[in-house]
Amino acid sequence: MTQDTPTLEPGHRRGRRPTLAAVAERAGVSLKTASRVLNAEPNVAASTRERVRAAAHDLGFRRNAAAADLARGGAARLVGFVTGDLANPFYSALASGIERELRGRGLQLLTASTDEDPDRERQLTDELVERRVGALLLTPTSGDHAALREEQAEGLPVVLVDRPAPDVEADTVVIDNGGGVRAAVRHLLAHGHRRIGLVGDESRLWTFRERRDAFVAALEAGDVADPERYVRDGAHDAAVAGALVAELLALDEPPTALVTANNKITVGALHALRARSHAGGAPVALVGFDDFELADLLGVTVVGYDAVEMGRQAASLALARAADPTRAAQLVVVPTHLVPRGSGEVPPAS
Repeated sequence: MTQDTPTLEPGHRRGRRPTLAAVAERAGVSLKTASRVLNAEPNVAASTRERVRAAAHDLGFRRNAAAADLARGGAARLVGFVTGDLANPFYSALASGIERELRGRGLQLLTASTDEDPDRERQLTDELVERRVGALLLTPTSGDHAALREEQAEGLPVVLVDRPAPDVEADTVVIDNGGGVRAAVRHLLAHGHRRIGLVGDESRLWTFRERRDAFVAALEAGDVADPERYVRDGAHDAAVAGALVAELLALDEPPTALVTANNKITVGALHALRARSHAGGAPVALVGFDDFELADLLGVTVVGYDAVEMGRQAASLALARAADPTRAAQLVVVPTHLVPRGSGEVPPAS
């Protein structure tokens, strides 16, 4: 294998895990019996099963599911991607970029979704590590990644995608959240808006905090009083987003413009704005973070970026980490750009 073709195969990790033979020896059983217990096969005495499982736990043994797959004719050259929400086109585009980069190296991508549930994130990462993936790409939602640090010490390349994790030093790819939101706010200010709202995702998510902080700072820079007056969070899906937008627009002094912090929220906002229009309400300007399918036909002004390239960069970092495990962790910031299409150019009616 040439020097510029890194491998992600488990055998190239620096650490050595306890073997099945070590478990069998500790439990005082044959290798075949230990294998049957750990593969959950029947016809093993309960006392023997308990002894083998206790030995595996004490030794920190992980079943090599990849080897089992290979024995059944499957592929062991796998890369795991634990993402926030596969139903979101943003994550689909990320996965597409990752897969394109890996495909030329003979690697396969396994993708799973946490639905922003920290417990599910831990479960999925454990399962992928058990399958001995060659690298793990993760959009963090949990606040505790101590287990990942242990896997990194064993040589597992870990890349954080879209969000960093404060307790893990790892290669990371993020969007220029601040730059994108500042561009959106300045655009609306330039069109005469002073009452500008922000509707965002869960407040615990790093991406929303970054976008909210940039939003507030941009309004302060524009001498807008009480910049958090129209900030709302908790819109994890389009339905909740629509309800929050409707709530803002029902205020005695509603915002004349909105910034929506991701594509799903933008869709929810469009439903609420259509209902307002049908009721005879004044037009409201809108700039959405994330481009999305049909946004051009709907005339929605957005903050755009190349999500497929973002995924490609993440996969490239995993390959580079496999080639040189000792290099310093790298941060890649994907640039954003404003795409004016009409909705962000609506002047305030009042």
